[in-house]
Amino acid sequence: MSAITSLQLNAGAIAPEGAVLLAMLACLLVDLAGERAAARWVPVFSYAGLGTALGLLALQWNVLPLEPSFLGAFLADNLAIAFRAVVAASTLLSLLISWRYVERAGTPVGEYAAILLAATLGAMLLCGSTDLVSIFVSLETLSVASYLLSGYMKRDARSSEAALKYLLVGSAAAAVFLYGASLLYGLTGGSTGLDAVALALQSSASPVAALALVFVLATVAFKIAAVPFHQWTPDVYEGSPTPVVAFLSVGSKAAGFALALRILVGCFEPFEAQWKLLFTVLAILSMVLGNVVALAQTSMKRMLAYSSIGQAGFVMIGLVCGTEDGYAAMVLYMAAYLFMNLGAFACIILFSLRTGSDRISDYAGLYQKDPLITLGLSLCLLSLGGIPPMLGFFGKIYLFFAGWADHQYLLVVVGLLTSVVSIYYYISVIKMMVVKEPQEASEVVKAYPEVNWSVAGLQPLRAALVTCVVVTAVGGILSNPLFGWANGAVAGTPMLQKALAASGLPIG
Repeated sequence: MSAITSLQLNAGAIAPEGAVLLAMLACLLVDLAGERAAARWVPVFSYAGLGTALGLLALQWNVLPLEPSFLGAFLADNLAIAFRAVVAASTLLSLLISWRYVERAGTPVGEYAAILLAATLGAMLLCGSTDLVSIFVSLETLSVASYLLSGYMKRDARSSEAALKYLLVGSAAAAVFLYGASLLYGLTGGSTGLDAVALALQSSASPVAALALVFVLATVAFKIAAVPFHQWTPDVYEGSPTPVVAFLSVGSKAAGFALALRILVGCFEPFEAQWKLLFTVLAILSMVLGNVVALAQTSMKRMLAYSSIGQAGFVMIGLVCGTEDGYAAMVLYMAAYLFMNLGAFACIILFSLRTGSDRISDYAGLYQKDPLITLGLSLCLLSLGGIPPMLGFFGKIYLFFAGWADHQYLLVVVGLLTSVVSIYYYISVIKMMVVKEPQEASEVVKAYPEVNWSVAGLQPLRAALVTCVVVTAVGGILSNPLFGWANGAVAGTPMLQKALAASGLPIG
């Protein structure tokens, strides 16, 4: 039993998740002590748990033995560490921008933080899951917590509607995944491990396996909000609390891409041509529809919802490439997307707290009253559009370079054209804030309250905003070290190295 415990359980692999779990339990217990105690201690426990998780992930980098933990259900390779770090960092920043928002809404702080940490726990476990059962449990932990967070504003009809739509579509996606998993379980002859699934598919590329691929791919596409599985995204983004949307746009999406790499690249090698063709179509549809429909939006949250659909299309270029540079570019772009997207949401939350509006037209003339929001939102939007020398520009360049090197010319051309389209609607918002004459400012901006950063709850929000904007603005200078980190995530992942070797592509 001791040999099994030390070699196959390897509980140290999920030490970061343990820190998040302890923080979640602490938030729940403190919440029972009353609102005053919760307001004081919940942020402390949340920061401590997530900070400890990030520190433990840093210590695990290139250190842990690359053996599955918990009898093959979890693998803490570099790929899992990188995506888990993105998830934990997205939660940390989401919490920093949440406190004032939650306080104004009059909802329990401890309960909110505990549910968000539960979603984080599911997303982090999903990044390293190597068993169909652990994948499903992690997926549902993330999903159920996300449904609760989407409907957290109980008095807001739009929030309830968002939660209901998300629940219905998410439940259908879960059922589809379960059916596909049951087919894979049957093909393996009674095993749920991804290694056994890959071995079974190598020896039996049957129509049943192709059907299982379709079901699994549909689940992945739903999680990353790829067209045509994106229908839930605009309504959920518009109706959900804005800090929740910030987490869903980065943390949940990062877990979805980690799942795509783990199960598609690791298991469906005999169907590589088929799933890459399907993802090529999904990437093109996502880039075109996401960026074109965003042009017509009048709400900032809906615009960023369609923008996130287009951004998922860009990341899929790296997945379709199937090369070391492509995988590394995926990891790098998700890390860049973390800062530029959450920075934009921090600005939207600040504007909403002061005006109660998220309509784009209400931002007219904002630079006269709030230069910080204007500068921060402008830099983050320029980075999302891929304007140099912002971090987003280098992220897209690495993706397009990987695609071009792999002869994915159609994807790269569509990506370039839709990036130009995205620049138009991003610049339109900046123009609305900056170019308008004083007399043309919106009524909301004319009645804009005086900025007072000493108000409790705004200091963490300002810290998150400044951090995101600084990283977004100067991250381009550090893009080579970041790309080296992303390359390390790929090089330290035996599954990806095995796939690269099987495809005959150069490794190095």
